[in-house]
Amino acid sequence: MYTNLSKTIATIASIEVSNERKEVLQALIDYIQPKVVDFKEIRLNFICTHNSRRSHLSQVWAQTMAHYFGLTQVYCYSGGTEATAMFPKVAETLLNQGFQIQVLSEGNNPVYALKYTANGPPIICFSKTFDDVFNPESAFAAIMTCSSADQGCPFIAGAEKRLPIRYEDPKIFDHTDVMDSKYLERSIEIAAEMYYVFSQFYSLD
Repeated sequence: MYTNLSKTIATIASIEVSNERKEVLQALIDYIQPKVVDFKEIRLNFICTHNSRRSHLSQVWAQTMAHYFGLTQVYCYSGGTEATAMFPKVAETLLNQGFQIQVLSEGNNPVYALKYTANGPPIICFSKTFDDVFNPESAFAAIMTCSSADQGCPFIAGAEKRLPIRYEDPKIFDHTDVMDSKYLERSIEIAAEMYYVFSQFYSLD
């Protein structure tokens, strides 16, 4: 794993997840656990309305923490109820936390390749609907990272489980003096919770 990212994760490892949030995250742990034991593939699709901020942060950090704890059978995706674009501040925040980022294509909906380690495959990030062909068609958990997507999508075709794990939208701080710090705060919060989730399987793999 890249040195600066390892330093970020070392800091994240010291963050205590509240008991209230642990209860929320337990459903995801319960979904993952039998698949780890049976050596089955684990597919997680993080869904938010515009697939622009929270769902991408969740996808990236879940994939990274799965790798960090040695779970090689985890595949993370993201999607929205509509496609827009991954907000540039998300890429900037992750770059500052130690990821290597390459812009594969520009335009209204840029495609980014994010790497957490030199020899591992990149995480491909761009905005798409949750049922886009880029995402899995079946045997996955749909993780709803915002309330509007959760309420607006009563049915996710192909999902084995539907799990609400919601985060406050950093968009509300766009174009303010605290924008940078709030995006970093949200990224760290999501990273700490994904660290907690995947740390539960370190001894099982």
